[in-house]
Amino acid sequence: MQIGTAKHSYQADEALLTTRPQRVWMALFALSLCIAPFVLDNYWLYLACLVAINVASATGLNILTGYTGLVSLGQAAFMAVGAYTVGWMQLNLGTPFLLNLVGGGLVAAAVGILVGIPSLRVKGLYLAIATIAASFILHFIFVNWQSVTNGNSGLTLTPASFFGTPLTEYQQLYFVFVPITALMVLGAANLFRTRVGRAFIAIRDRDISAEVLGISLLRYKLTSFAISSFYAGVAGGMWAYFFRVVTPESFPFVYSIFFLAAIIVGGMGTILGGILGAVFMTLVPELLRFGIDWLTPVLPNAAAMLSPVRTIVFGLLIVGFLIFEPKGLAEIVQRSRRYFHLWPFKK
Repeated sequence: MQIGTAKHSYQADEALLTTRPQRVWMALFALSLCIAPFVLDNYWLYLACLVAINVASATGLNILTGYTGLVSLGQAAFMAVGAYTVGWMQLNLGTPFLLNLVGGGLVAAAVGILVGIPSLRVKGLYLAIATIAASFILHFIFVNWQSVTNGNSGLTLTPASFFGTPLTEYQQLYFVFVPITALMVLGAANLFRTRVGRAFIAIRDRDISAEVLGISLLRYKLTSFAISSFYAGVAGGMWAYFFRVVTPESFPFVYSIFFLAAIIVGGMGTILGGILGAVFMTLVPELLRFGIDWLTPVLPNAAAMLSPVRTIVFGLLIVGFLIFEPKGLAEIVQRSRRYFHLWPFKK
């Protein structure tokens, strides 16, 4: 990606967050998030919590791949590290819910730094293969480190407790997960106003030139891996508290492809892209399920088609966006803002 493109994506995020009409929209969006748990039923609250988890993880991957240019197919493995850490801390230490999430993020960040060490020598496809290898190594550890992970049986968690209140309902989890995700997204947006964030963008645009300018490639690449993995670890911790069971099969490799597809569809290199992509890719399977249910009276075996059809649709979405809209849904939103020049889209 060229420097002009990077500048454009950064300015696009700035415009989304700083113009007066967009601040109005953000305030309305925040208000709708506050009202949502009082008007949505359990099914939609379940999806809202799942979207919050996926947005947090996709935002972390976007920092690494979209902004720093380091391709990773290990996001699901880092989520698993966070989930297992949270489960172990709760079962063995009895530490508070929020502390467990931070602990899960920190352990995942440490693992991410180890996985990111080869990024100084390899990039692109080779780095992607390295992260795939790390995923399989971690899966082997999850299966065989019985004393910590309980092997294939996994860990069963008790409900999270927030200020003495067990979080057993989707509405209660919503009021915890959504603010955590919002803070993580806000932190990512502000990261690229700092020297560290701009160093990430410089490495993505031209790493050799960045090194000539005095940017330490190893330091900032490992920092990017650490931040991305921290986000994945916290998301994995929320996932563990959401489903309350963590096994080696809870985070399959296809889950990493899901997050890569999310940032491609949403728009790599934009905060908005990670959000839109995660929301879109989370809701696509549900839309497919509704379609399958509608076809069931006509095709009795339609339910058996859901899994393969979902995989095919994910693949088609990735290819389609790469061909027809490589900048993703975020660019469509920006184009819409430019097209509808009247308020509230007017700058």
